Amino acid sequence: MENQSLKDLSQILPRVLVVSRRTLRKNKFVDFVGEYHLDLIVEYGAVPVIVPRVAGVHKLLESFKPIHGVLLCEGEDIDPSLYESEISSLSPEELDEIRKTHASDATIDKEKDSIEFALAKLCLEQSIPYLGICRGSQVLNVACGGSLYQDLEKEVTSNLPEERRRKHMDYDNYDGHRHEVKIVDKSPLHKWFKDSLDEEKMEILVNSYHHQGVKRLAQRFEPMAFSPDGLIEGFYDPDMYNPKEGKFLIGLQFHPERMRKNGLDEFDLPGCPVAYQEFVKAVISYQKKLNSSLSVPKKLELNQEMENKRKILLRSFSLARSMYIRSYSMKNQPTESGLEVGAEFLESNTALSVDQEMNLMGATMRNGTQKLKLDEEKQRKAMNIMKEMNAERLSELISFYQLMGKISSKVLERKLHASSVNDLNITSQ
Repeated sequence: MENQSLKDLSQILPRVLVVSRRTLRKNKFVDFVGEYHLDLIVEYGAVPVIVPRVAGVHKLLESFKPIHGVLLCEGEDIDPSLYESEISSLSPEELDEIRKTHASDATIDKEKDSIEFALAKLCLEQSIPYLGICRGSQVLNVACGGSLYQDLEKEVTSNLPEERRRKHMDYDNYDGHRHEVKIVDKSPLHKWFKDSLDEEKMEILVNSYHHQGVKRLAQRFEPMAFSPDGLIEGFYDPDMYNPKEGKFLIGLQFHPERMRKNGLDEFDLPGCPVAYQEFVKAVISYQKKLNSSLSVPKKLELNQEMENKRKILLRSFSLARSMYIRSYSMKNQPTESGLEVGAEFLESNTALSVDQEMNLMGATMRNGTQKLKLDEEKQRKAMNIMKEMNAERLSELISFYQLMGKISSKVLERKLHASSVNDLNITSQ
């Protein structure tokens, strides 16, 4: 019983894919994901599904479906060949120095790149909600045609006056290091942190732990925040931001999930967890949309001969039903029911003979012509109304009538069973 309950939950709660990061521990590779990410996803009502950083997983992503959301977070530097169309301005000596200074990040992991770029592409193609934190924001930008600075210190900071320089990484104070960013008015970040903003400065302090960042922002995105050195600290696609409709495409360079007071659970600002809250809201909405589209029955494809026979049978029983309803309400009911041929067919579960088809069609046509005209008029009116509905509303309508059909069938079956029992009792008496 407990296993069945767990199975039901897994089918109900939306699934958010998160790719793990690989590290070496006791001479063995282990995969991990930051616990704060997972905590927040669960807290707001989704299930994190960890995609392991294992060779070949990028070819198996279809096996992880249904995918209702993707969260990509920290990790090593992205392979520069994925975004550098020009020769790097950095010298070989500078690149070597960067690799030594940022040894834990500068080791490129092509397998992780393959997995995450494949997921980003899937989200872009199918409008799956996507939240990118730190490296995840860089993956999103590059996947959409943007580029990155390979090292902020050498390509940005060193070229600025002292008052504009900012430190983006402190290895000795990972969670505690902060620098200010200016929030763009009317952006999602503005909405999330509105209660903490001075309307003149529009600044907050954010956690920062990265040595790379957005150089050229992909065309589809708009910035949401800038650090004083001009680096874009957050961006989004305005056409893909509406959590209530399952739309979410956002990248944040900073770590709101780690902006906590002295390592406690209390956040620096009330807006810190809202990125995850809104993301999961979009994920839940996307799941509902996906389920609605999947619930729409696919049209049965038949060859032309079978399709013609199907239409004849469908119309025959439709007319027979209309005739039966009409004749049942009349005082002078016919002594010989025009549904006998249809009943024979239903009982034997075999195809109608030519004579049976003719008898059925004749009976229904004679008795149901007037009712048919009324039905056709109702169908035309209903068709005009439904043409104005969107796909989601039509899907809900189909699901509703399917449910009503099942309920009606059960009630009818009980009534017929009760009627049969009564007939037996009368006969026995």
